[in-house]
Amino acid sequence: MKHLVEFLLEDGNSVLVEVDDSETGSVVRSGRPTETITKAQKTFEEAIEKVKPAASAIITKIRSLHDSPDEIEVEFGLKMSADAGAFVASTGIEANYKITLKWKKEEKPK
Repeated sequence: MKHLVEFLLEDGNSVLVEVDDSETGSVVRSGRPTETITKAQKTFEEAIEKVKPAASAIITKIRSLHDSPDEIEVEFGLKMSADAGAFVASTGIEANYKITLKWKKEEKPK
């Protein structure tokens, strides 16, 4: 079953994220028992901070290619948890992220 987790933002606002019940762990639900909004234990920014090292490692390795691309696009599948924050989603044998590399063909001078 899915429900909403409220992540506070560093500026004091908040964002609601839909999560599976199995991802909420031992957090306390807010409001009346019939409400399904859980307060996260970390801010949204703290939660997604965990993904930064993986993104940085991918970009660094791709930029170190002998013929590095002109453009790099990395798309992550993130899973949110009220306790753990954000982490790269596990999707069985499917990829957790998609990488697109682009090289622009240079025109030869005439």
